[in-house]
Amino acid sequence: MSAQNFGRVAVLLGGDSSEREVSLRSGEAVYQALIAEGVDAYKLDTGAVDPWSCVQQLKSCDRVFLALHGGSGEDGSWQGLLECLKLPYTGSKVKSSAIAMDKLMTKRVWLSDGLSTPEYAQVTAQTKPAELIAVLGLPLIIKPAEGGSSLGMSKVTNVDQLEAACIAATQWGGAVIAERWIQGSEYTVAILNQQLLPAITLKTPRDFYDYQAKYQESTTQYQCPCGLSVEDELALQQLCLRAFNSVGCEGWGRVDVMRDQQGKFWLLEVNTTPGMTNRSLVPMAAAQADISFNNLVLKILATTLM
Repeated sequence: MSAQNFGRVAVLLGGDSSEREVSLRSGEAVYQALIAEGVDAYKLDTGAVDPWSCVQQLKSCDRVFLALHGGSGEDGSWQGLLECLKLPYTGSKVKSSAIAMDKLMTKRVWLSDGLSTPEYAQVTAQTKPAELIAVLGLPLIIKPAEGGSSLGMSKVTNVDQLEAACIAATQWGGAVIAERWIQGSEYTVAILNQQLLPAITLKTPRDFYDYQAKYQESTTQYQCPCGLSVEDELALQQLCLRAFNSVGCEGWGRVDVMRDQQGKFWLLEVNTTPGMTNRSLVPMAAAQADISFNNLVLKILATTLM
């Protein structure tokens, strides 16, 4: 496809969420790929200018590559604005973005469709620690219902750690979830316009794949091929596609999954605007499928022409 078919492309990056720094890196990588492929692209940091200025700057573009992570960039807010401006954009639409951003709502949708996700409970001021642990057992994971990059997540191994973990999760705003701990291996599957990319296994010496493991630690290992049998990887991919479609996601995204010691897969979350940094997982899976980073960016952008 000719670069001229895309017209002028705005790469939205930065923003004002807790994931701003990652978004700046993702957006810069996307912008550089587009420029290298001859696309008329420019960057727009939505966190550096006021909303009215953003709208004015968007009037000169034909479509938008969303590289915003978390907050209004991923919860449907920017998606809604772009639809009001009648600008095609990458990724999921308003409703599915809002659902995917809310882990509580995502779980409810998955459970209504008969998909496996770990048992959970919403933590409130009225939650009694002993009753919570009696239901979910130990260890368990405490995390914000919204946000990404594993920010605000804590593993709880005893009742004395619960209060501090909940406080840490509330720092990121919104509801707090307690989720049954799944002991086993973590996998992620990227989806590109309904095409399933090779699964990746994530391994870290830390308690779990947290922010440090994702962006700071050199000890994190990524295996792609993931090491599963052909049949098991296909089952994993099909589960992830069902989970992606169940929420109504479109374009591209990534689904994270745990596999317990009995071999059962458990859905964790769906990411509607995954990272595109040099440590990010979607580019890694694409490379295994012989899709270069630049070609991946063009394929994602091409979904705005459909």
